Amino acid sequence: MTIGVGGSSFEAELAKLKPMADGIEPIAVAEFKQRIAKAQTLMREQGLQALYLDTSTSLAYFTGIQLGPSERLHGAVIPVEGEIAYLSPAFEEPKTREYMKFGNDVRCWEEHEDPTELVVETIRSMGYESGQVALDPQTPFFIVDGLRKAGNRFTFTQGSAITATCRQLKSAAEIALIQRAMDITMEVHRAAARALQVGVTTAQVKEFLGQAHRKLGMTASFGAAQFGEATAYPHGVPHEQTLQDGDMVLIDMGTKVGGYCSDITRTYVFGEPTQRQREIWNLEKKAQLAGFAAAQPGAPCENVDVAARGVIEAAGYGPGYKVPGLPHRTGHGLGLDIHEEAYMVKGNKTPLQPGMCFSIEPMMCIYGEFGVRLEDIAYMTEDGARWFTQPAHTVDDPFACEA
Repeated sequence: MTIGVGGSSFEAELAKLKPMADGIEPIAVAEFKQRIAKAQTLMREQGLQALYLDTSTSLAYFTGIQLGPSERLHGAVIPVEGEIAYLSPAFEEPKTREYMKFGNDVRCWEEHEDPTELVVETIRSMGYESGQVALDPQTPFFIVDGLRKAGNRFTFTQGSAITATCRQLKSAAEIALIQRAMDITMEVHRAAARALQVGVTTAQVKEFLGQAHRKLGMTASFGAAQFGEATAYPHGVPHEQTLQDGDMVLIDMGTKVGGYCSDITRTYVFGEPTQRQREIWNLEKKAQLAGFAAAQPGAPCENVDVAARGVIEAAGYGPGYKVPGLPHRTGHGLGLDIHEEAYMVKGNKTPLQPGMCFSIEPMMCIYGEFGVRLEDIAYMTEDGARWFTQPAHTVDDPFACEA
């Protein structure tokens, strides 16, 4: 399927889409409790007294409560021994209790009070007068600063050794949610490719991506579209583009199912590829597959980057992060956050373990011409890496419509 042949309108493609949100299984309460138990084991091993969780995806990971950050402290404390305590503005207590999936201990603060003092008082009430407390890595500085002033008998440390260690190994339930999100986003990718026509703008494509995800039953999504020379820039350019015959097209998008993200990028040519476009597209795919082959159980995360980058450098691009070539890491972890640990980057010696989910996207950037990024998410099993979505097929038939 050469993109641009037999294209249809966005409205026609939207009409074809049917909801895909039925039968989604949320994370069970038993799994949240298992996560807390694992965090407590890690705290004991590291000599910590408690873990403070702010309004972040780590709070969602351990409790199922999804709240947006604000100037008001809202979160939870997990002690090294015992039950979790939730922290809430007093006027928000009813809402907090409605969100809670387990537990009954809610500590509240009034508007004129310093909420960081409540955090410290909560930890003390759990039997700890001093010691070390791990903080959610996404805790705002004003809260960290307040905790230091309010809890001078405690020392505070960055808590990623607890949160990231737990979060980067996904359970079967998490992988199932990510898989559903990927399936939905891939459906939108195919529809977007079919709908492209000369004269379409990047703004129109982005609007369609959101509408299509909603038609499939999703309440939140993101999408980015780039045409022509603008595809050479990993995060786009600040001006709109209009599609012309022969343009390279790059579309990056994702959604969330049960809080878990999808993230897929496809790059292809609108019309017949030139020899140059074909050559760079094939090099990009070769690099992506080399990164996938390097994702072996027990191997360091950096091996994925080394393998993909090696293919690009062997073709005469780079070296390192130089452009033309691959100017950024090869991949990022994915879960409740679209970018999270562990990262596929030089120097990351973290061993690849079953349950890790990460992108493989060694983008080829040629400023002044075009770029190609093929991004798919892989997950580790005991036997090696597996794709959530099959990589792009060929530059002429990226979605394997004719395969």
